[in-house]
Amino acid sequence: MSNSAISGINPFEVALTQLDEVSSIIGLDKGLHQFLAQPKRVLTVSIPVKMDDGTIKVFTGFRSQHNDALGPFKGGIRYHPQVTIEEVKALSMWMTWKCAIANIPFGGGKGGIICDPKSMSEGELEKMTRRYAYGISDIIGPYRDIPAPDVYTGGREMAWIMDTYSVIKGNYIQPEVITGKPLQIGGSLGRNEATGRGLAITVREAAKKLNIDMKSATIVVQGFGNAGQFAAQLVEEQGAKVIAASDSKGCIINKNGIDTASLRKHKEKTGSVTNFQGTQSISNKELLETECTILIPAALENQITKDNVGNIKTKIVAEAANGPTTPDADKVLYNNNIMVIPDILANGGGVTVSYFEWLQNLRREYWTEAEVNDRLDTNITKAFLGAYDTHLKHNTDMRKASMIVALNRVVDAIKIRGLWP
Repeated sequence: MSNSAISGINPFEVALTQLDEVSSIIGLDKGLHQFLAQPKRVLTVSIPVKMDDGTIKVFTGFRSQHNDALGPFKGGIRYHPQVTIEEVKALSMWMTWKCAIANIPFGGGKGGIICDPKSMSEGELEKMTRRYAYGISDIIGPYRDIPAPDVYTGGREMAWIMDTYSVIKGNYIQPEVITGKPLQIGGSLGRNEATGRGLAITVREAAKKLNIDMKSATIVVQGFGNAGQFAAQLVEEQGAKVIAASDSKGCIINKNGIDTASLRKHKEKTGSVTNFQGTQSISNKELLETECTILIPAALENQITKDNVGNIKTKIVAEAANGPTTPDADKVLYNNNIMVIPDILANGGGVTVSYFEWLQNLRREYWTEAEVNDRLDTNITKAFLGAYDTHLKHNTDMRKASMIVALNRVVDAIKIRGLWP
């Protein structure tokens, strides 16, 4: 469940607050500030689906396109009961900053459908996905807007969208319309681990700056899904050990260490991290407040708030999820000398490899996994160091520093392109 719905925190208001703070630091022109405070366009689509029992159910879907000054819109499509238009708008804005920080030629987009995919059959999901693809087909395209997977979507849904778009727009395969596809139809090697790998690279660089010995470091990962699993495993490979983990079914802890490969097998077999051998069950509150070196929130937004931030005992918060820390909690973490590697920097590995996938599709050529990982490492390391230098220069936290880098790049592009007519 999306925590914003429960907590009453509007993610778009959070995104606007972040924009306000950084705009005042760099003295952004009021008109340009206004321009960036709203998406370029937001499409709402009605999605009628004939369900397996013969009834017709109408779902609501969104696609928000925030800014394309640097290139085509780029961003995932999520399926969740708590999807809102405000959440999709916020996520599209964060994608603009994320692409700009990673210095890849995309702008921010995001999509979502209000649904409970866990209660739907594969046939119902396919009908809904294809109908949504049809509904947004006029505003997406290889040079316009390139969607990707997000919460509760994956290669299967991306394949359906690519096929639907290809049939509508000329009846020939157009793999470059979407990323996160299965390998057989143009997906990229290394894409599956990319978000986790990018996060692990930022943690590696942060540990160097903070003089943390990874051999004695401990990790707590909230959300042992795709990003959380690979992030935990790849940070573990640097010498650290995982001591607590969670998913939507529950949270577990073992201060002596949890082997991520074994935990992944257990989750594949049982559907959850709970009841893993040698661990005890704890609450989500206890998990977040467990003393550790690296805390990886990889679930949903608004997990570290003014209510629990005083109890966060870690050196690095590496945000694999989007928006897990609220603005008021950010200030406390910064004052407590906890480095937050913000979502727009920490989870930029996914969109970077999505960019690589798009390039490979356009050229109809494919790279080795080593090539993909090397390019990702170079790109994310450069992005982290750029944000870190900006954080020192402006004497501010890493989120604002990352935003300053992003905002300057987007604003420069807008100024150079000019407004027409």
